Amino acid sequence: MKRWNTSSTVTEFILVGFPTLYRYGPLLFICLLLVYVLTIVGNVVIFVLVRLDSRLQIPMYFFISILSILEICYTAVTIPKMLINLLVAKRSIDFTSCLLQTYFFHSLGASECYLLTSMAYDRYLAICQPLHYSSIMTSTMTIKLVVTCFILGFLCPITEVILISRLPFCGSNEIQHIFCDFPPLLSLACTDTFKNVLADFVINSFIILVTFTFIMISYIRIIIAILKIKTSVGRMNAFSTCVSHLTVVLMFFSCIVFMYVRLTESYGLYYDRVLAVVYSVLTPLLNLFIYSLRNKEIRMAFKRSMCCKSFHSYTTNAKCKTMV
Repeated sequence: MKRWNTSSTVTEFILVGFPTLYRYGPLLFICLLLVYVLTIVGNVVIFVLVRLDSRLQIPMYFFISILSILEICYTAVTIPKMLINLLVAKRSIDFTSCLLQTYFFHSLGASECYLLTSMAYDRYLAICQPLHYSSIMTSTMTIKLVVTCFILGFLCPITEVILISRLPFCGSNEIQHIFCDFPPLLSLACTDTFKNVLADFVINSFIILVTFTFIMISYIRIIIAILKIKTSVGRMNAFSTCVSHLTVVLMFFSCIVFMYVRLTESYGLYYDRVLAVVYSVLTPLLNLFIYSLRNKEIRMAFKRSMCCKSFHSYTTNAKCKTMV
């Protein structure tokens, strides 16, 4: 088995991040930690609600629960290291860890692209082919779709990681970014990286543009089907099941298209870093609020859970008082 490029004189990288903001390190640490905790706790709550509430045992909410787990892993790849870098003077990461962070970040991102596509397919079947929905979107089918999403997602970045692991890094080791990623790493290589940039462009274009096109085609057909519904109440009910998912899709894809579907290493140092904060920190948090605050069934499931806990606590206390 070939080891990472041992001819490279660079054994570790320095994550530069936002140098002008590090004087506010403790304050930024608190803000980022709060965002991270909200993201983790919120997604865990959604996952538990979907798994325990019998009224949410349908494919749409199964996909939402998987998306919650994916978001937990997605943020765990980058945010903990970002938190540490806000408090320490030396913001370094070794070569292998940097490649691993890049690989898992892109693997989980690609898996999310495929998962959002599967969710669009689920909504298409539910609205456009309601008579065949239950026979097509079975529990076995949903599990197969999710497994396929993760397999494809984790296979996609392998070529990019292998190519970048063979590049010589013999100059500056300062990554002008908040975490390890392909574009800032390529800018540090001591050789021509056109093949790497081209490979990144082709792979990312296939993943992002193909999945986004499929999702948009699904929603065009969904909108056409909804407009054919005679009653306004029926149209609103049908469209309400798609609004949250479509909002998440537009937020997620609008960021990653600008970041990864390009034939250049970088648009600009601060531009890339600000965009990275949006899609790696803010988007997962906003996804949580979109699904929890806009989804009526999840809100009702949360209220039922709270009522059950309150009732259980009340009956337990009553029994204890009676025994006394």
